Amino acid sequence: MQRTRLNTLVSQATVQFRQWVFNPWRRLAVLLISLLGGNFFATAISATAGQAAKLDVTISAMLVIVVEIISWLNYRSGRSAARQRSAAIDSQATDLFAEGAMPPTKIDLGPVRSRSTLIEALNAFKLGMVYGLFVEAFKLGS
Repeated sequence: MQRTRLNTLVSQATVQFRQWVFNPWRRLAVLLISLLGGNFFATAISATAGQAAKLDVTISAMLVIVVEIISWLNYRSGRSAARQRSAAIDSQATDLFAEGAMPPTKIDLGPVRSRSTLIEALNAFKLGMVYGLFVEAFKLGS
């Protein structure tokens, strides 16, 4: 891509956000806000869609598609990160054995996250949304 001012601004904001969210407490706060946001979204969408009762099937189909896409993203990224990490360990072990050194007991790769925070936040949003829809269903059933 070209180095435009907008592209530079977006990339710098992304780097700053990644550095900010690397703190475990901040990451936990982002995930908790996503979980509660998903719960609020479920309550809002069920109240809004339930008023007219004309688009219930369409909205439920769209919610199922959104949930499946988020699940696909979440579980796809976990596998690829695990493959990359095992490949890095294998390459380091091969380099150490080639030098004739002793076999390593533990190879430290530093702070490596298996998934990005965005994907974890989307998954938390999905969990909150599904939980909120179940709560709404129980409220309607009683």
